[in-house]
Formats: sequence, structure tokens, C-alpha cells
Amino acid sequence: MSKKKQHVFTDVRTEVVVGGGQTLATLPDGRKLFLWGALPGEIVDVQETKRKSHYSEGIATTVHTASPERTAPQDPESYISTSPWQIMSPEAEAHYKAALLEEAFELHDIVLPKPITVYSDGNMYGYRNKVEFSFWFDTASERLDLAFFRRGSHGKIPVQGTSLANNLTNQLGAAVVHTLNQLGIGGRALKTLLIRTNRAGEARWQLYVKDESFPVADFFAALPKQWQTGNVQGELIYSNPKSPASVITRRLSATPTPLADSLLGVTYRYATESFFQINLPLYERTLRDIASWLPEDTPVVDLYSGVGTIGLSVAGDRPLTLVEINEAAVQEMQANIVQLGRQQSARAILAASEQALDVIAPEATVIVDPPRAGLHEDVVRQLLASRPKRIIYLSCNPVTQARDIMRLSERYGIRAHQGYNYFPRTPHIEHLVVLDTIL
Repeated sequence: MSKKKQHVFTDVRTEVVVGGGQTLATLPDGRKLFLWGALPGEIVDVQETKRKSHYSEGIATTVHTASPERTAPQDPESYISTSPWQIMSPEAEAHYKAALLEEAFELHDIVLPKPITVYSDGNMYGYRNKVEFSFWFDTASERLDLAFFRRGSHGKIPVQGTSLANNLTNQLGAAVVHTLNQLGIGGRALKTLLIRTNRAGEARWQLYVKDESFPVADFFAALPKQWQTGNVQGELIYSNPKSPASVITRRLSATPTPLADSLLGVTYRYATESFFQINLPLYERTLRDIASWLPEDTPVVDLYSGVGTIGLSVAGDRPLTLVEINEAAVQEMQANIVQLGRQQSARAILAASEQALDVIAPEATVIVDPPRAGLHEDVVRQLLASRPKRIIYLSCNPVTQARDIMRLSERYGIRAHQGYNYFPRTPHIEHLVVLDTIL
């Protein structure tokens, strides 16, 4: 079967931003074109990257007529891979995110009761406390660089860092790459470099390698001492090359001490590879909003609870049940419960939320923060059957959130809602909805 030829479309007039964050245009043959690197109302040339019978996808290569909302990206070579909305002003970003929230709920015939707002603290760059780099090896210069994958392909773009991360992350990444170049280690021996930082200015890194005989001692001997202090620690990890993901097969060096961060005065410790929120100031604002909607003296059930940062941060002395399917996350959650002295009032359950339905009680306030796929159907059915008076639903995917709220609407109405710009310069939106039973 011959490969479909991909085209360059010239003088394309763009229309609107759509749900996935791309901008929509209509081709002369009537097919839709979804493209990155363009804003509504522009005239651009587009390199096609994917072609289907009813639509194409592409990337704008030349802008002939620019939108007044357009701004210069801080990462001109790599922004489409990491944060494709770098090309718009912060005001435009807020507008489009509010519009996407409205559209997601209108798809399910839900009109949000109050004006839609997306809270931002104004920090559009340098907000990420976690970055995972890939690697690029230039065979001509025999030089290794950090890299990101090109959007929509398996190709890579060499980078010196990213404007989404803080200086410590980018400096540490450069030091690791410099050390690898000193040792003459090429890209085929490597998977990824994961770097995390906390608000105290500490960093942890993990270098995932494909060879169990990687020269661990030589690497640490060559890495400058300033990157091997108590504040900056790292480890080398063998990750099975048969798996494309960077997963821990065997640790090749000592495990660093965990990082720690405080949320609403509660300190959490977490391993480098574990899940912890990426934009802590925005997350803390969300936790304050959730806490303000918790009724007094009611037990709290926290489903899809991760390491427990929502429930443990907001529940106070209320009886608290946390349900999470990931075993490593539950272990961290249990450690957090012990550290906080909450053994008498908080319990962790290792299970999928749909397999722990008995914890959903009428007298409880139920907090849900599901993955992008939304609530499991069995969870929705149990919520409708048990009728807890209040459900607090935090979502990273407003489309599935709206679908779930439509299912719950026979017994619940929207009391409040708020968007949060956790991931500036990207199309991603976090959205909080408070649901109360309908009398």
C-alpha cells in the first residue's frame, strides 16, 4: 500500500479554536483542517502532517496575515511539542479556555449557571516542577542534546531546556548532558531524563538507561559536585529497552531522599517518579476552594485520590476515606497519614474506585478527581443510588466531566464552578464543579 502524499496548503484562512486546542480551517475540497501554530482569523501556509478521508492535520509554517492576539513564542523551535499556545497573549488564552469550557458543557446541553472564569496567578512560564526530557544524538558532531518529541511524530527536536521549567531544571539538565558527552555516551544507550524540583529549591533527577552495564561510577565521578549535594540528588535507573516507557526495571545507584512540599500547611514527601502536582500554587488555590465547600462535621470520601493530597489537605479532623488503585501511591498515602498523625481518622484503601462503592455514603461529602476518561459508570450509578448531599468534582478533562455531570443531573444540580490555568501556554484546563442534591 502506497503512503498517502502529504501536502503544503497555501493561503489557508483559519476559523476557530476547537476542543483539542488546535485551530480549525476548511480546505477547498470541504475537508476540515486541524492545525497547530495558527490562531483564528489568520492566513497561513500549512504543512500537512496527517491525512484522513474527512480531515487533515498540519502545522502552520508561514503566517501571511497575523492575528492581533499573536505573540512571539519563547521556545520557537519546540513550543508546538510542549506548549503550542505560546503564540497567543495571556488574555487570549484565558478567553479561549473559558470558551472551551463552555463548549464542553454545551455538548451535553448543560448551561453553567455563572460566568465562566479561569483562574491564573499570572505565571505563564517557569511553572513546571517536573520535566521529562528525551535525547537527541547528532551523528555528524557526535554530540548529545536534550530533546522533545515532535508533535504527531516519532521524530525529535534538540533543545537546551524549556521555558516552562525553572532555571534549576534547565541547568541540571545541561549538566547531565555535558557529563554524558564527556563520557562519549550516545543516544542509543539512553531513554529519558526526569527532573523534579520543589518550592525549597531542591532537585531530584532520574536518568533512565537501556544497558544494565552502564558506567555508573564513571558517570558520578564526572558529574560536577555541585549537582551531587544534599539539595540536588539523582540516580541511574535501568529501564527494559523492550518497553518504550521509562519504567523502573532496576535501580543502578542509591535512591535519593524524597522531596517534600507543603500544601495548605500540610507537608508531603514524594519519590521522584511518583505523581505530584506540577503547578503547586494553582493546585493550592484549588484546595482552598475545595475546602471552602466542605460542610462541617461530615465525613469525606476522596475517590481517585492519588497520594492523598486533596483529602489530607482539606478534610481537617473529619473522618476521611481515600481510595486509590495505584499501589505505590497508596504506600505514599499511608506514609503521609502516619506522618500527619491521622491514623485514627483517615484510612487508605487500595482499590479501583468502582470496586470500593460501599464507601459512598449518603452522609458523606464525596470528592472525585478522576483520570481524563472521567468517572467509571459504576461510580456514577452508586452516586445516584446513595445520594451524598454534595459531590466536589475536579477534572482535567471538561468534556468527560460534562458527560458525567449530565448523567448525574437527574439528582444533582451545579452549585458552583471554577476553571484553573494549571498549564499555561497549553490547551489543558482544570475545572472544579460543586454538585448538590436537588430537593
